[in-house]
Amino acid sequence: MNASRSPEPALPDAPLRDDVRRLGALVGRMLAEQVAPAFLDEVERVRVAAIARRQEDAPLDGLADPLAGLDTAHAEALARAFATYFNAVNIAERVHRIRRRRDYQRAGGAPQPESLRDVLERLKAQGVTADELLEWLLRLQVEPVFTAHPTEAVRASLLEKEQAIVRALVDGFDAGRTPQERGEDEERIHMALTAGWQTAEASPVRPSVQDERDHVGFYLADPIYRIVPALYESLAEALQAVYGVAVPLPRLLSFATWVGGDMDGNPNVGADTIAASLASQRTQVLERYIADIAALARLLSQTEGRVQVDPRLRRRLEDYRARFPQAAARIRPRHADMPYRSLLTLIGARLEATHEDEHPEAYTSADELRADLELIAASLVDHRGLHAGAYAVQRLIWRVRSFGFHLARLDARQDSRVHDDALAALFGDADWANHSVDERVVALHACLRGERDFVASEDSVAASLRAVFAALRDARQRYGAAATGLYIISMARSAADVLAVLALARHGGLVEGDGVVPLDVAPLFETIDDLKNAPATLRALLADPLYRAHLAARGDRQWVMLGYSDSGKDGGTLASRWGLQRAQVELLEVAGEHGIALAFFHGRGGSASRGGARITPALLSSPRGSVAGVLRVTEQGEVIHRKYGIRALALRNLEQTVGAVLRASLRPRDEDARETQWRERMHALSARSRQAYRALVEREGFVEYFRSATPIDVIERMALGSRPSRRRSMRGVEDLRAIPWVFAWTQCRSIITGWYGLGSALEWGAAEYGEQAMAEMARDWPFFANALDDVEMLLAKCDLAIAEAFSKLAGPLHEDFFGLIRAEFERSRAWVLRLKGADELLQGDPRLAASIRLRNPYIDPMSLLQVDLLKRWRADDRQDDALLQALVACVNGVAQGLQNTG
Repeated sequence: MNASRSPEPALPDAPLRDDVRRLGALVGRMLAEQVAPAFLDEVERVRVAAIARRQEDAPLDGLADPLAGLDTAHAEALARAFATYFNAVNIAERVHRIRRRRDYQRAGGAPQPESLRDVLERLKAQGVTADELLEWLLRLQVEPVFTAHPTEAVRASLLEKEQAIVRALVDGFDAGRTPQERGEDEERIHMALTAGWQTAEASPVRPSVQDERDHVGFYLADPIYRIVPALYESLAEALQAVYGVAVPLPRLLSFATWVGGDMDGNPNVGADTIAASLASQRTQVLERYIADIAALARLLSQTEGRVQVDPRLRRRLEDYRARFPQAAARIRPRHADMPYRSLLTLIGARLEATHEDEHPEAYTSADELRADLELIAASLVDHRGLHAGAYAVQRLIWRVRSFGFHLARLDARQDSRVHDDALAALFGDADWANHSVDERVVALHACLRGERDFVASEDSVAASLRAVFAALRDARQRYGAAATGLYIISMARSAADVLAVLALARHGGLVEGDGVVPLDVAPLFETIDDLKNAPATLRALLADPLYRAHLAARGDRQWVMLGYSDSGKDGGTLASRWGLQRAQVELLEVAGEHGIALAFFHGRGGSASRGGARITPALLSSPRGSVAGVLRVTEQGEVIHRKYGIRALALRNLEQTVGAVLRASLRPRDEDARETQWRERMHALSARSRQAYRALVEREGFVEYFRSATPIDVIERMALGSRPSRRRSMRGVEDLRAIPWVFAWTQCRSIITGWYGLGSALEWGAAEYGEQAMAEMARDWPFFANALDDVEMLLAKCDLAIAEAFSKLAGPLHEDFFGLIRAEFERSRAWVLRLKGADELLQGDPRLAASIRLRNPYIDPMSLLQVDLLKRWRADDRQDDALLQALVACVNGVAQGLQNTG
């Protein structure tokens, strides 16, 4: 695509515009070669028409008519062409973030906003002393949790091609590159684009749990593994620059995953996948350590006579020679006078032994490996080796501290109703789930005290759960306590749901010698009503003496998981946001009453409809005391790729996250006397918003409308993940998982999941409290301001003309529903603008506004192709696989363009 053939919305950064033009030209060259020059001309005509339609605000028919009735293969090629262009734009924007970071570093003036140095300077200006900061660093616990909820699970082969393009663009930053080198850069990009065009975006086979594990492992074991030491180095440099402090840093960062442990609604996950995931992760991280040890051995070539070494290191070397005689014999005689190299060679042998089951000389824990590395580092520092390899050893030490021998902690999750089914079988009581909470608690108490046994034989559910807890027990014994994470209870509603896990864990043998179940159990509160009732649930749990004894053994810290996805699907965005905010405040009050620490696990999705948000404003607008040095948050879908796919951006993301946690913990926002009144108003506003939202989704015929006016039937057929898209039969929206729910409404360009109900609430609030009072809330209350910012971004990505084209697929139901959607959109847009004092959406964020303006015209052809193909596919009773394949190409292309999916 030749971006010079027609005018485009201007991007605010000239280098980014240059990269977009350059990649666009290379995409065009590739399309002309791979399809035909005439095809490229057609793509250009469609592109120009799409831009003109936007600029002239012309009717949609002029763009839609030429795209209707195209040959299926041709329609698929057009969709793929635009998707390829979007992928190029996405890459250019990510690379530009690297360029901007380098520009800040090169300038040497003010630090980049949200960098660690910027954060420390802000904290120092707010009166934070070095001692206070260092004390908080000891408490810091940042743990991203990677989950298998892919709405954009890019193939590893395509990820590698994308990284090749990134490297070529980054190499181009060097102004001293010769014309020949720049020509080679172009060819590298062209080759990656061409190979990508010849590769299917996704396999037609639904991914297995192993495939999902490999996908997440791609990020954990490469970009993230590589940049973790740089995070610590960046913080150390900032501490030195701002506070003049140079101290050993504690571990701040770890990682976790749900892949292989998330059983909720996924019959493919259980004891076997838990064991396989932990074994696979152990293998991955050991292989990385072995490679790093080999590299260090080549680096640390210091010889006897030139340097001295620590006597303890010599003793360790002799000990290892005796323990690994075969490896010692392989050390070349010419390397015998290199003590560091020799010891590292033998450490590598011990790591190889750790691969084997029950090898007598294996490392029993990652702490033993770290002790070996710290001995080498100390010897280097003490013998003038600080700049002769000590920093390289320290980088590996940071990796070992962060990843252990497990790479990422494995969480387990299951629905509370499955636990009830198992207990019904084990107690021989088919009515178990219908008993009152008090009755179930009494029975579970007797079980936990050993006063009551399970009387019935296991059914398949109970046997499966027993195997799960046995697998968690074995994992602790084999890989250490750090290898397993939380046990999360979906749809938790009472203290009995938590006690049920302890009883089932005992049944599975997950119990230590003192009778304690070594498990952090985290209830997940998901729906609006569950969030409202969460404080009462926690209060009842903490009043239970048996559970308090369990909690005391876990350090008196209770984990609670908050569900952003289902709460949004249940009550709409404003009710969800406020329910989550209020629940945190009230849960903290309950924890304080009982003298325990409370830690929140945030189940955020990728889209703002499911809690996706920029980390700094999200944490700074959270309730005071809710962060307290701890951030555990899910990373899923396209978010993983966007945040962690490129090393430099992975580092930037982790720096922003750590910095935001520090700011929210050390200096949460000041008390504002108006907040009491604001909270009362928000309570009423959220109720109005929920009422409007529920009036839509509970309206007769809505489920049929949803299934007709969105491509949900295509999404359900796509091989996106190992878990089914529905929980049960599709009786209502509550039975559809939040990810396909959001994904479908995003695809049809209305994105009602992110704003429906807001306009009605804001209009009511302005009438009830006055527009000025509402504008004051929007200006001065970070919670409300952040919510409006996120909604504003989604409104800017909507296109009601495209959404109407999809809606007409619903036949007579279109008239029943689309008028409501259009009216609420206009209300929401108008009131967001009025409360923010703006004339157009994203007026305060010109870079994002320009990016969306650039993308929207190019998404339109894919959306219109999708409407036409959907009509034809459904007319054929969804039997035509070629049409389905073309539809999938459209879905993928729109996802690439909008960047927010599920």
